[in-house]
Amino acid sequence: MTKFSEMTMFSTIIKHNSLAAAGREIGLSPASITTKLKNLEAKLEVKLLNRSTRHISLTEAGELYYKASINILNDINAIENLVQNQSNGLKGSIKISAPKDVGKNYILPIINEFSRLYPDIKLYVYLDDKVTNIQESGMDIIIRYGELDDCNLISRRLAISKRVLCVSPEYIANHGEPLTPKELIDHQCLVMINSNHKELNTWHFRKKGTSKKESISIEPVKLSDDGEIIRLWALEGMGIALKSLIDIKKDIHTGKLITILDKYIINFNASTEDTVNLNIIYLSRKFQPKRFELFLSFLFK
Repeated sequence: MTKFSEMTMFSTIIKHNSLAAAGREIGLSPASITTKLKNLEAKLEVKLLNRSTRHISLTEAGELYYKASINILNDINAIENLVQNQSNGLKGSIKISAPKDVGKNYILPIINEFSRLYPDIKLYVYLDDKVTNIQESGMDIIIRYGELDDCNLISRRLAISKRVLCVSPEYIANHGEPLTPKELIDHQCLVMINSNHKELNTWHFRKKGTSKKESISIEPVKLSDDGEIIRLWALEGMGIALKSLIDIKKDIHTGKLITILDKYIINFNASTEDTVNLNIIYLSRKFQPKRFELFLSFLFK
C-alpha cells in the first residue's frame, strides 16, 4: 500500500470505530484489512490500536498517526479543490452542520441567498443539535454555540446571543408567572438532553449587577435532545424553556413567546456569562478552496 492508502485506511477505521465497517467502505475483506493494519504497525514498529473482539481504541502512537493522517488528507483534498476551482470556476460542494433551531431560522435564509447567486456550488445542510467531531464527520463547517476544544480548528464568532427563559402568553395566563428562580420548581419546565444523554435540568442564575449566583434543579415535564422540539412545546403552551435568544427572536417579535426572569443572567452551566457566542468552526488548512472562502465571506458580510 502507498502511504496515502495507509493513511486513508487508518482514518476510515477510526471513523467507523470498526475494521469490518472500514473494510466495507474501501472494498477490503475483514481479513485483508486486518493484515494491512498489522503490516502498517510492523512497518512503523509501533502498535497503533488496542483491539479486542468488540472494541478498538487508539494507542498514544495511534492517536499521533491518526491526527497527522487527517491533516495530510485534508491538505491533499484542499489542494485538489484549489486546482479544480482554478480550472472549473466556482464549482464543488460544501457540507454544513448547524443546530436545528438556528439552522432553520437564521442560517437557511443565508444559504438560500448564497445558492441563488452561486448555483454551481452544491450545499449539503445537516441540522442536528449534537457537537460533532468535524474531522471524523466529513463536515466542512460546523455552526455551534460555544467552542470546540481542538487546536486544529478555527472558530469565528458569527453572532452574539444570550440564554433566556421563554414561555407562551397562554401558559402565563393558565399557570401564572414565576418571579424568582426558586418558583420554577412549581412550574412545568421543558428540558434539553445533550449529546451524552445527560439531562440539562440544573439551571444557573446570576442577578444582573451582582455576583450572587444560585442553581435550581428542575423537574421537567418534557425532555428532548432536539432544540426545535423544545421551542415548539413552548409555543404550544406546554411549559417554560431555556433557549438562546437567536433561536426564538422571531417568536418574541410576533408575541408568540415572551421572556421571563429578565433580571437574571441564565445559563446551562455555572459560568453564567452575559453572552453566548454562535460560532463558525472549521478546520485550519493551508489551502482553502475558493468556494469555501467565498461562502465564509458571505456568512460574515
